[in-house]
Amino acid sequence: MAYIRTFGEIPGHPEGTTYQTRDEVRVAGLHAHNQAGISGTARDGADAIVLNGGYPDDRDEGDVIIYTGQGGQNQRKEQIADQRYEKGNAALVRSQLEGFPVRVIRGYEEDSEHAPAEGYRYDGLYWVVRHWFKKRADGFRVLQFRMIKIGSMYDIQEVDDLESEDQAQALPSATIGPPSRIESIVKRLARKARVVQNIKTWYQNCCQICRETVRLPAGPASEVAHIQGLGIPHNGPDHESNALCLCPNDHLRFDNGALYLTDDLKIVNAMTGAIIGPLYVHERHAIGIEYVRQHRSYWSQEL
Repeated sequence: MAYIRTFGEIPGHPEGTTYQTRDEVRVAGLHAHNQAGISGTARDGADAIVLNGGYPDDRDEGDVIIYTGQGGQNQRKEQIADQRYEKGNAALVRSQLEGFPVRVIRGYEEDSEHAPAEGYRYDGLYWVVRHWFKKRADGFRVLQFRMIKIGSMYDIQEVDDLESEDQAQALPSATIGPPSRIESIVKRLARKARVVQNIKTWYQNCCQICRETVRLPAGPASEVAHIQGLGIPHNGPDHESNALCLCPNDHLRFDNGALYLTDDLKIVNAMTGAIIGPLYVHERHAIGIEYVRQHRSYWSQEL
């Protein structure tokens, strides 16, 4: 039976449904393959992944997953080459950029307390929220993806979109998470809102890369990008020294490896290696070079 790629839930197979074999998972329409971990194509995006002990670099925290892409291994599952933007890796990047949900199936071989004792289990839908390259101890680079479960406490409004503490306080409880966690999350969001407000005020919504301002009927607008990513596994600080004021285009390019910065804050086009020019920096903005180096390590082998 031909596999029909479907993004989202599969009727008759709710979260928590178990399967004895990978072939049962495939026949159910949850995943296209009996062996490969990623179901998808570069053109269409990824509709599902299987967590089943594929890479030691994976981290399964339940509602947050750090998933390692595919490629660069020999038949003994030894890493012998760098991973690339191709096949399933390109599919997961496409799902991130397009906002497609990804089904997560956990297998019994996954080294995680969240894995089933036997067989396979469909564990719900996740967003792909970020990707980057990681240099392993063996010298090879693998592509990693941060995924968060849809509807979990981590699936909240992006903090860069919050313009004030009032908006953070106004978030509905259903968006924030279980009642026992509302207070701590609201405080965290409000603190981020102050960082966003400071950065936008210093630059008057002018992009630090292209020096352009997005003008809307309601007034000028910009976005705040964190240099070293927040949350697992990057754990960058929520501080002005780890933030940039960017237009939407350059924010997308910076977060996804098309642009990075040198130690002297020159802007590099990662696809050509050419220096575009200097980053515009306000006199009050002390950018942390350690965060710049961390961001650059995700995309460039020249540290």
